[in-house]
Amino acid sequence: MAQTEKKGGLLRKSSASKKPLKEKVVLMYDEIFTTEDPSKCNPRFWEELFLMKVNLEYLEGKLEALDGEELMKIKDNINCLFQHCIQALGEEHPIRVVNALQTLCALIRGVHQKNKSTSGFDIINMLVGFDKAELCMKNLMESLDSLLCAEGSESLKSLCLKLLLCLVTVTDNISQNTILEYVMINSIFEAILQILSSPLSRREHGYDAVVLLALLVNYRKYESVNPYIVKLSIVDDEATLNGMGLVIAQALSEYNRQYKDKEEEHQSGFFSALTNMVGSMFIADADEKISVQTNEAILLALYEAVHLNRNFITVLAQSHPEMGLMTTPTSPIPTTPVTPLGTTPPSSDDEHRLHSGKLCLIILTCIAEDQYANAFLHDDNMNFRVNLHRMPMRHRKKAADKNLPCRPLVCAVLDLMVEFIVTHMMKEFPMDLYVRCIQIVHKLLCYQKKCRVRLHYTWRELWSALINLLKFLMSNETVLLAKHNIFTLAFMVVNLFNMFITYGDTFLPTPSSYDELYYEIIRMHQNFDNLYSMVLRLSTNAGQWKEPASKVTHALVNIRAIINHFNPKIESYAAVNHISQLSEDQVLEVVRSNYDTLTLKLQDGLDQYERYSEQHKEAAFFKELVRSISINVRKNLAFNTLSQELLLKEFSTIS
Repeated sequence: MAQTEKKGGLLRKSSASKKPLKEKVVLMYDEIFTTEDPSKCNPRFWEELFLMKVNLEYLEGKLEALDGEELMKIKDNINCLFQHCIQALGEEHPIRVVNALQTLCALIRGVHQKNKSTSGFDIINMLVGFDKAELCMKNLMESLDSLLCAEGSESLKSLCLKLLLCLVTVTDNISQNTILEYVMINSIFEAILQILSSPLSRREHGYDAVVLLALLVNYRKYESVNPYIVKLSIVDDEATLNGMGLVIAQALSEYNRQYKDKEEEHQSGFFSALTNMVGSMFIADADEKISVQTNEAILLALYEAVHLNRNFITVLAQSHPEMGLMTTPTSPIPTTPVTPLGTTPPSSDDEHRLHSGKLCLIILTCIAEDQYANAFLHDDNMNFRVNLHRMPMRHRKKAADKNLPCRPLVCAVLDLMVEFIVTHMMKEFPMDLYVRCIQIVHKLLCYQKKCRVRLHYTWRELWSALINLLKFLMSNETVLLAKHNIFTLAFMVVNLFNMFITYGDTFLPTPSSYDELYYEIIRMHQNFDNLYSMVLRLSTNAGQWKEPASKVTHALVNIRAIINHFNPKIESYAAVNHISQLSEDQVLEVVRSNYDTLTLKLQDGLDQYERYSEQHKEAAFFKELVRSISINVRKNLAFNTLSQELLLKEFSTIS
C-alpha cells in the first residue's frame, strides 16, 4: 500500500496520483475564506472545526496571501471565526480550548501582516468588528484570565501567555497597538502576579509572565494612565516580588553561564548577575566580540521593577548562598527558554550591546539613588562574594582568584565602575556610558557623606582609574572633541576628587586614607597640570568650548592648591635630607606635617545631583528599546513556541 506524506495541509500519496488530497481542517479553512457563511450548509461547522488539529502554517499563509480588498470581502467570516474561538475558550474539553487558542494566534498574526500594508483597514475591525469589539475582547480577556488562574493544565496556561504575547507584539511600536486598549481595560495583572507567586507556575511560565508584564507596562506610558504601571508600583507581597526576582535572576545567570561557560562557580543572586552582565557587555578590543544573546527583555523587566516599585529593592537580598539565606533551593528554579523571548541574537553590530549596557547602568543609577537600597548596599552586616567578569587586557593578567572577599555589595558596584572605566578607553568612546558610570559613583559618595558611612574599600584603585581617564581624554583631545563635549566628563571626574578632598574626612575609612588621596594627587600632578593647561587654553579662546572648559578650570582650584602647596615642601624635604627620590612613606610624612598651612576654597553643590528622570531624558531610548524587544518576541514566538505536539499529547482523549 502506498505511504502517505503530509505537507502544507495537503495529503499526497508517494506513488503517482491524480490530485493531492487536502486535510479536513484545510477544507474547512477554505470554506471560511469564501464570502458564504460556512455554517449554512453545516450547522455543526464551528463545533467540528475546534476538534480538528490546527494547521497554523496553512491558516497564516492563507491570510497573508490575500490583499486588503480580498480580506475585507471575507471580513464577516473572519469575525465569526474570532468570536467562535472566544466561545470555545469556555468549553470543558481542553482540546477545543487548545485549538481555539492556536487559531487565535494564527488569526492575529495573519491579519497583522495585512495591517503592515497600505490597505488602511483597522486590525480590530478586521478581527472582531467595531460593533462587537468591546464585548468580545472583554470575554476573551476574562477567559484568558480564568485559564491562567485555574489549577488546570500548565500547557494551557503556557499557550494563554503565548497568545497574550502575540497580541501585545502585533505591532513593532506597542503604543500603536489599539488592541492593547482592551488589555488595559480588562486587566490580567493579578493573573500575572499569581503565576509569579506560585513556585510551580513560576517555574513553568515565569519567564513569559515577566516579559509580558514588562511590555504591558510600556504601553503609552507617557501619554495616558497605564493601569499596569499603577499596580506594579504598589505591589508589596513578598512572595510575588521574590518570585519576580527569581525569574530575573535565573535569566541573567543563564546569560553569565553562556558568556563564561568555563567557570565552575556560578553566582546565584540577580544583583551579582546584573553586575557581571554590565562587566561583560562590552569588549574594548574591536576584534573581540560578544557571542551570546543579550537579553534586553529581562533587563527591561528588572528596570521597571526597580524603577517603579521601591519594595522590589528588598529582593536584592535574596538568593545569596553566601548569607545562608538559601543554601538549597526552597522552591523550583524558573526555567529560561532555549531561545528566550526578547533576546537579541549575537551580532557584530555594537548597537544592541550599547543599549544593554546603558540599560544596566540606568538600573544601577536607580539603585544608587534609592535610600533603602543604599542602606542595604552599605550594610556591614550583609556581606557578599561577587565574582565580576574582568576583561583580559594586555597590561594585566586575567584574574583567577577563587578566594573572593566577603564585602558589602556597594564594593562590587564600585569595582564594576572601576572596571568599566579602565577597560573602555577606546577609539569609539562610549561617552554616554562613562557619564552614567561617574554619576553612579557620585551618588554613592553622596549617600556615604550624608550618612557618614566609612566604607572599607580600596579607594586608590578608583582614584587611579579616574586619573587615567583624564589622561586618556587629554591624549585624544582632537579626536574626541570632534564627537563629544569631553569637558562635561572631565568636570564630573574633577568634582569626584573635590568630593574626596572636601568631605573625605567624613566617609573615608581612616585618616591614612585621606593622606593617600593627597599622595595620589601629588604623585600624578603632571596629569592635573596638563589638564589645567588644556582647559585654560580653550577657556581663553572665543570658541565653542570656552564655557565648559572654564568650568573645569574653576573646579581644579583645590587640586592645584594641594599640588602647589605640597610640591615645594616635598622638594625642600628631599634637598635637606639629600634624597634623590622620596618613598611613599616619606611623602606621606611631609603631607601630614603640612596640612595646617594648606588653604582650600569651599566649593558648593558637590554633594548635590539631579535625580534620574525617565520621561524627560530617556523616553526616546526606551521607545526604541521596547520596539526592538517587541520585534524579537514576535519572531521567537513564530519560530519555536507554538507547536501543538506536546499540547495534544496532554489532551489525547476527549471524555
